[in-house]
Amino acid sequence: MIYKSVFSGLIEGPKQIQSNKNKTICSSQIQIENWGQKIRRKMTMFHFFNCAILTFGPHAVYYSATPLSEYDTLGTSVKAALVYLGTALVKVSENDGFDPYQELLKAVIGFIDVAGLYFALTQLTHRNISQNHKFQAVGLGWAFADSVLHRLAPLWVGARGLEFTWDFILQGLEANANLVLSISLAALGSLMWLRKNKPKTLIPIIYACAGIVATMPSITSYLRRGLGWHFPKVVGFELFTSLSMAFISWQLFSACQRPSS
Repeated sequence: MIYKSVFSGLIEGPKQIQSNKNKTICSSQIQIENWGQKIRRKMTMFHFFNCAILTFGPHAVYYSATPLSEYDTLGTSVKAALVYLGTALVKVSENDGFDPYQELLKAVIGFIDVAGLYFALTQLTHRNISQNHKFQAVGLGWAFADSVLHRLAPLWVGARGLEFTWDFILQGLEANANLVLSISLAALGSLMWLRKNKPKTLIPIIYACAGIVATMPSITSYLRRGLGWHFPKVVGFELFTSLSMAFISWQLFSACQRPSS
């Protein structure tokens, strides 16, 4: 009996030690997994905040870095944003396929934005601000409402996912391009409807540029669905077009402000 207890102790001792080691390893693995989940949560939230700052940050920077904040034009931007939300209710919803007739209809309905901007620039009551500040405030509110309506929900759902993706960074860059295009369209609208003594030779150019900017959503939709362009290429096109139209709009606005000879 003594020998049996000794032998059983010798046999069961290593087994108990091995069992304790396995328990320690399992608990360590659980701790590592918990740490990994916490790190992934922090990284996904960090990714979300980065994309949110890239998407909505330039609007705040533009407002604070320009004289808009000095003249307290926030109310004008809010009114323009509400007008944009009203125009968005009558637009055609997008689908995954490419339908030329629907795209043509969307291009025509895209001029509802022009009508909305006309209402925001000419019919809304503004404080005693200059024409320069008025179109900037309206364009800023217009672009911010577009970003909130089309990018906030996908950003909140997608950017907080466990897998990193460049799509939401590209959406932030697309929002920046839309900000520039909205302010450019508001500047062109200001020249069309508020500037009376503009050179007659520039009138066709102003209307043509406004038409191009107004149909940009349909143009990018055709590039993506009709020609099969990938999202990064479309965003690059939007950034290039926005900078080009901003330069042209600035030149036209400067030319219309010069005293006529």
